[in-house]
Amino acid sequence: MIEQSIKDEIMKRIKNAESEYGVKVLYAVESGSRAWGFESPNSDYDVRFIYAHPKDWYVSVDLEEKRDVIEYEIVDEIDISGWDVRKALRLFWKSNPSFVEWLQSPIIYIERGCFAEKARNLMAQIYSVEKGIYHYRSMAKTNYRGYLREERVLLKKYFYVLRPLLSIMWLEKYFEPAPIEFERLRTLIADNKRLDNCIGELLEKKKRSLEKELASPILEINHFIESELRRLEKYNNHPGSRIKDMSILNTLFHEAIS
Repeated sequence: MIEQSIKDEIMKRIKNAESEYGVKVLYAVESGSRAWGFESPNSDYDVRFIYAHPKDWYVSVDLEEKRDVIEYEIVDEIDISGWDVRKALRLFWKSNPSFVEWLQSPIIYIERGCFAEKARNLMAQIYSVEKGIYHYRSMAKTNYRGYLREERVLLKKYFYVLRPLLSIMWLEKYFEPAPIEFERLRTLIADNKRLDNCIGELLEKKKRSLEKELASPILEINHFIESELRRLEKYNNHPGSRIKDMSILNTLFHEAIS
């Protein structure tokens, strides 16, 4: 849960962004560890939003040169940024993992009109399971090799490896975008009681610890990670797109800017 005072400040900053840039925010969510369900007491608030300009902004010779993101420096642990709706839909067409995860965030600050709902309804047609597996495999491998092979490791980095590995297991089992809540993903290894207990203990410790707290490696979890990474080295399906025709996204775009 987000404290009301923090939520009020986030809503204020979103409103200020609308005024400053002359845009309308269609959808705003919490992303990152607070949405995933393994935040630390001092975790940032990672606010992400999709916005639209007035129609005429998109009808210009220099459209490709116009800036299509809004970004602010982190202030008081609030990290806020957004994408223009056209950029968001172009990345959606490529199965961009960030946008797909934002659509599934359990913490929603703003949801205006039908944009987010219609985008969610299109995920089955657009999202490429193969691209998702490649993305999560790369994320898991990079974080494991970069952070979890030392004598002392950052606690939070375990979840930056476990979450993508469990997401891959979800993709392989259900052939649909993986949920972002860690507890839902964790059900996939519920039968492995020893591993599940180790992850549960780590999760409780993470929620009590500060962001950069170090600990000794957890062998049971490391063995699972190493086993999964070895298995996934053999994965070589071509990461194709689900659709070639962009007309359904063009329709959604036109509706959003109208």
